[in-house]
Amino acid sequence: MGIATLAHPTENCVIRKSHTRMKYRRLYVPGGIYFFTFVTAKRRHILEKHIDLLRESFRRVMKNHSFSIEAIVILPVHLHAIWKLPTNDSNYSDRLMLIKKYFSSALPGYLVSNSLKDKREKGIWQRRFWEHLIRDDQDLRRHYDYIHFNPVKHDFVKRPRDWEYSSFNKYVEQGLYSNDWGETEPGIIYGMNFE
Repeated sequence: MGIATLAHPTENCVIRKSHTRMKYRRLYVPGGIYFFTFVTAKRRHILEKHIDLLRESFRRVMKNHSFSIEAIVILPVHLHAIWKLPTNDSNYSDRLMLIKKYFSSALPGYLVSNSLKDKREKGIWQRRFWEHLIRDDQDLRRHYDYIHFNPVKHDFVKRPRDWEYSSFNKYVEQGLYSNDWGETEPGIIYGMNFE
């Protein structure tokens, strides 16, 4: 868990502006480490119910568009993840779009309005997502902790180790967290709120 390779995270970066009415910018850094949040439309409780389909969607994208998942938590209506992109690639937007597309296209039983059909959408996901370029080791640690504490924050469990859909227990096995970590909110994440 370290990002020594990102000593100057804005070197060789690309800033892209949105072409929609909403004006926002996204920072694209080859080999970047990013924190993401994406949320279901209308906050439908579907991710946990269809966890195998979501996992398969990730595997399918990772097979053709390499990246590593450094940390992840999947809750019923949203997920948080930290990804590391290949050194010559900065295109996380296509990866996110494909994960959403594969998941949505295989999800059974959702009625789609004509307006969504016209936009080639099923209304499973919110259109936007939150992304944050990790800047240094402290920033990385804060986001690891935020991800792993999230099931406790949302009152699904009392301890991070009890949430099945998280990378937390993998890091306990590797000795990066103690088994009882997160029984109280870590001070390093106080005030962070991405969902």
